[in-house]
Amino acid sequence: MDANHDASIVVDDLSFRYPGTETNVLSGADVEIAPGEFVAVVGGNGSGKTTLCKSFNGIVPHFYEGTFEGSVTVAGLDTESSSVSELSRHVGYVFQEFDNQLVSPTVFEEVAFAPMNYGREDYRERVHQTLDLLNLDGLEDRFVWELSGGQKHLVALAAALSLDPEILVVDEPAAQLDPRNARETYEHLAELNANHGKTVVTIEHHTEFIAEYCESVVLVDDGEVSWKRPVEDALNRLSDLRAQDVHSPQVTRAAERLYDDDRRLPVTVADGAAQFAQRTDATCVRTDGAVASPAAADGQAPVVTVENVSKAYRTLRSGERRALDGLSLDLYPDERVVLVGSNGAGKSTLLRLLTGIESPDAGSVTVDGVDAGTALPEALAEEVVYVHQNPEEMFIEDEVRADVAHYLRDREYPDVEARVDDVIEYLDLGALQHRDGRLLSVGQQRRASLAIGLATDPSIILLDEPTGSLDLASRAEVGRTIDRAGDRVETVVVATHDLELAAAWATRVVVLDGGQIIADGPPKTVFADVETLERANLRPPQVVRLGERLGLSPVPLTVDELARRLDDADGDAATPEVADQ
Repeated sequence: MDANHDASIVVDDLSFRYPGTETNVLSGADVEIAPGEFVAVVGGNGSGKTTLCKSFNGIVPHFYEGTFEGSVTVAGLDTESSSVSELSRHVGYVFQEFDNQLVSPTVFEEVAFAPMNYGREDYRERVHQTLDLLNLDGLEDRFVWELSGGQKHLVALAAALSLDPEILVVDEPAAQLDPRNARETYEHLAELNANHGKTVVTIEHHTEFIAEYCESVVLVDDGEVSWKRPVEDALNRLSDLRAQDVHSPQVTRAAERLYDDDRRLPVTVADGAAQFAQRTDATCVRTDGAVASPAAADGQAPVVTVENVSKAYRTLRSGERRALDGLSLDLYPDERVVLVGSNGAGKSTLLRLLTGIESPDAGSVTVDGVDAGTALPEALAEEVVYVHQNPEEMFIEDEVRADVAHYLRDREYPDVEARVDDVIEYLDLGALQHRDGRLLSVGQQRRASLAIGLATDPSIILLDEPTGSLDLASRAEVGRTIDRAGDRVETVVVATHDLELAAAWATRVVVLDGGQIIADGPPKTVFADVETLERANLRPPQVVRLGERLGLSPVPLTVDELARRLDDADGDAATPEVADQ
């Protein structure tokens, strides 16, 4: 499966405006991507980066029939005069919401869909060749809906590759995947690029992946391509990136705080370790310790008790899939708990059990003294609020304010309008309160959906992947919202793949693997236990890995902490005790 045509992309003075709008989303964009490049396209929300990439396979302007000016040439074809069908033989596209492009019941049928529709007699060989390429062989007969999120993403990638296109475009490959699956996807993309000659274009917010895998970066700013630069140069242009709410890797931001000259800043952990080695004292050697016990509760009674809980789901082929297996957990007032683990580890199942939406097959779940396994979800809703991974599902009215009021009236709360005013002001939603929640950005939707829950004055907030699929500005917005929620309620529990959030925000990190807890304690302790994290297929944030490489003990959890301790070590030849201040 090798590229055998011209795999270049040439965008010349491209402008595009969606129907019903007065403003161009692209305005005179120019960029050229050479055959065999591995390119990341970055930019803030609404910058036009996704529209630019959708012009590569003809979705713009053939499916979105707006005002199209300029030209896009892909694999020698003019996209405006070529059909999407013709372009799809040269450009494979994996959407950010990859679940939506999976249309067949089984893996084999999904990957065979395109070559069969093009009348390729060798479709069986193509399916097996593509599945083997992505290490999916053996899954041919599995139902797509039975697969993990990481497996589904690779099946979508396999389907995009089934016609052997020269160009592959992947929108947010890391957005909905755990760290292991995100890295596995990038490894496959790197293999396709290096050994099979594919031109690879990713739309990406996670600059750590860009630093490790990409060759160059395209910055889209307000509908224009500001520049295309080699990756190290691009990630050093901090002011340009920040203007588009794109953050350089953590190691780069730490170096920026340490140096005030024009030196080239590191962008990977290896680069940072080499550059910062002279700043650490030889006595700063970390010592491994056992994983801490659950957070100390200072004698308080737990607000949640999960005792020896098991939960399994029926499957058509393998009988059942066990999501939780004898799990026990106590949660206490004033804790900020983050549940981490790979796709399928049991995080979301645990949250649903705490709400009473589901009941355990064995064991018990008690929330504020109420048996969640037998109580109706409505009975728990006054104390426990669950914010879904897909927040748009919580909006049923035509404005945010009406949605907040709807839930209060439905539960017969007094003083509805006063409660709505209070939570709107508390979460700074005044400018959004009369807008349709379904039409907000994802970051705004998460804030508005939290308002629906907080209006009932619950004591426990549960959030499922609150920062998934968000750019850095939206992640920061959600982070501030979670902080506010924590000030208003007793206990906040977040299930997430975002280990930067876990490191910087949590008071307690619980690691799940195979439906069981394999680590539980303060972030510094949990993230220092590399062996356990690897067992759970997790990869700590850059600053944690860099701190470990440099021998800092305990490991730093944030960019500011790493920079401060390196600065202290350089200035004072700090001992570990001094460096921890």
